[in-house]
Amino acid sequence: MPDRVYLVRHGQTIWNLEHRLQGQLDSPLTDDGVRQAASTALRVSAVGITTICSSPLGRAVHTAGIIAEVLGARVVEIDELAELHHGEMAGMTWDEIDLAFPTAREERAENRYGWAFPGGESYAQVRARARRALSACGWAAEGAPLIVSHEMIGRMLRAELRGLDSSTALGLRHPPGVVFEIDRGAERML
Repeated sequence: MPDRVYLVRHGQTIWNLEHRLQGQLDSPLTDDGVRQAASTALRVSAVGITTICSSPLGRAVHTAGIIAEVLGARVVEIDELAELHHGEMAGMTWDEIDLAFPTAREERAENRYGWAFPGGESYAQVRARARRALSACGWAAEGAPLIVSHEMIGRMLRAELRGLDSSTALGLRHPPGVVFEIDRGAERML
């Protein structure tokens, strides 16, 4: 696992605006999402990033490509960085989920960390995948990598890097356009 990483979430997508769970499905970046990626590139341009580790999902790869073009960095896709798998709920809004899975919110509230989306993953499973992703990024990168990932797995990446418990990790947020620098467990926004 690298000592220092820069972590960003992909730019805003159409499904973000529609409040749809994307999971491992995909939705294109909006114009704002493209601008967020370009702005991110400018904010990290002075820190010497040469490797970008990206989720293989289109919205992350698009974001990583925009940043890489500005930085002159190479992009390495890391499968383990893909978003938490929402299974049968992927592509749905919570209103649609309430109709199709009427007990899901209650079941999830009882054990948010261990509850798995039907046909998908739990946060506990994704945390193990985040650990593997960080190891892969450490091997792939020269220097501190920039990691382009997603909201839910991003929580688990930050938990691993900072040594956080599951309840603290679940409370983390990562809006598009925000860059976190995590250095030996200490986190700051750029």
